Amino acid sequence: MGIEQHRSLDAKRYTSRDFAEREWESVWSRNWLLLVHEGELPDAGDFVVSKVGRESILSVRQDDGSIKCFYNICQHRGNQLVTTGEGSLSAFTCGYHGWKYALDGACTHAQDAEDFPVNPCGTLRLADIRCEVLGGFVWINMDPDAIDLKAYLGPVWDMLQTYPSDQLKRISGTSVRMPCNWKTAMDNFHESYHIAAAHPIGLHYMEDHYSKTQTTEFGNGHAVSINHGSIQAERLPKGTPIGPQIAQELIEWGLDPADFVGRERDTRIALQQQKRALAASKGMDHYARLSDDQLTDPYHFTLFPNSALTFNADGVLLLRATPDGDDPNRCILDTWFYTAATGSFWAKMLTNGADDNITDNVPRDLVEYGEANLGPILSDDAWVLAAQQEGFRSRGYRGAVLARQESRIAQYHAMIDHMMAGGSAAILAPLSSENSK
Repeated sequence: MGIEQHRSLDAKRYTSRDFAEREWESVWSRNWLLLVHEGELPDAGDFVVSKVGRESILSVRQDDGSIKCFYNICQHRGNQLVTTGEGSLSAFTCGYHGWKYALDGACTHAQDAEDFPVNPCGTLRLADIRCEVLGGFVWINMDPDAIDLKAYLGPVWDMLQTYPSDQLKRISGTSVRMPCNWKTAMDNFHESYHIAAAHPIGLHYMEDHYSKTQTTEFGNGHAVSINHGSIQAERLPKGTPIGPQIAQELIEWGLDPADFVGRERDTRIALQQQKRALAASKGMDHYARLSDDQLTDPYHFTLFPNSALTFNADGVLLLRATPDGDDPNRCILDTWFYTAATGSFWAKMLTNGADDNITDNVPRDLVEYGEANLGPILSDDAWVLAAQQEGFRSRGYRGAVLARQESRIAQYHAMIDHMMAGGSAAILAPLSSENSK
């Protein structure tokens, strides 16, 4: 694909209300969306409210252990039913006229029920949304005729099965109201080209160069890329001392950082071998399900339309961008880390190294951009995303110029165009796969 062919990413994709409206109907209303991890709903009556564009969606653990999802709307006059983000209730009561709904969505009480032509109790229920639980995560699709989730994920689902997703607990969670389009954020998560400039610390524990990255793109907008981890990048000057991240990981696994002076790029293989040898004694039984590469390397899945999951041996970082209401220049950006090994090096790093910050299902904080520390990952990206959105509004922006290593962005937008033209979400064959390891 010639570089000029990438210039189709014009400003209206990120700034136009008309484009956003058509995108809502064709993309958001027809694809599977990842909402929450089922571990956030451990008991009957536990609920989480998720904001997805103009919709508020209620996920509820049922008495029989299943999970149902509903539009968070009372069926009387359309009042929003639940106004808190998460909690536990035995039933849901509308604050406007007192209508009550059971956990399964059935209306069980309506004030002055006899005054209605038909008694709402036993006849009305909350509007449900198709939902499935796969890999420990709750997914919804607003299209009742959509293909099932496993078919939608296709080969990606098989790749995810090696990780203990059903055992995960959220140990960090930040949601940020960002002054940028949701695709501005998702474009960022579709490439590692920005790491050297925006995340220079990442060069000390991950190889970012495209020649060392294995990438597979799928026809329905999903993709996976694999970078070498637990190794400092070749971009660093030869002889650069091992950074504190890798040094801490070596120590955790009984290796001496001093032994790698002069052979700094041997750390990845050494850690793979040590993790394999000591996993059982450290209680990391799930390592037996992982390949040697999965013990050190981040596997970064971008799932169409709006989620990015970066798995390492100890957990997963979930990045998710959703429209913030109807404004195309704003989104809500979630950065949540889940782990099955709370004492691991990566768990400590994602909670700023503090053991007392590591708890099961820590509450999610919703903050405004610029008002709080956004964590070790998003704090580097946020200012770039805000500035880029301003750039899209400039007359000087003439469309994107993409390197080949940014091809995931091109295929991602191609899928958006495909669906906006009325196409299906069921294209599953790999479009391209490059193994440069």
